[in-house]
Amino acid sequence: MDLGLRLKRALVTGSTADIGFAAAQTLAREGASVIVNGRTAARVDAAVAQIRAAIPGSHVHGVAADVSTAAGCQHLIEAIADVDLLINNMGIFEPKPFAEISDQDCWLRFFEANVLSGVPWRGTTSKVCARETGDASCSSRANPACRSPPK
Repeated sequence: MDLGLRLKRALVTGSTADIGFAAAQTLAREGASVIVNGRTAARVDAAVAQIRAAIPGSHVHGVAADVSTAAGCQHLIEAIADVDLLINNMGIFEPKPFAEISDQDCWLRFFEANVLSGVPWRGTTSKVCARETGDASCSSRANPACRSPPK
């Protein structure tokens, strides 16, 4: 498959495992220069190494930053010069019986991480989507369908 991504610069947040990792690996396989992101350097480094081993010659590197926080988002934004494709895949959850979920413990923390953490990307996504060749999407376990409008 050729998605026309050769040499495009792609950032995938929450890409050290599961759907985000699969997205990063697919982008790398398509020839994109991929930025892997996760909360810890160890997990980011492991994901980068795994993609490089699976796809020799791939252009992939990582930035550890907790994008559920404003400081983490700012760190990542400063670490990347520019991207052609942004997939904001970060999301958190914690399986817990409904009666055990307190407002502060879960609802507010999950809302801040899964919904409000996308707010710092508005400047980045505006720049990405303003170009005819750029695109941005937001997909996490808690926010599955938020996509930039079609061009």
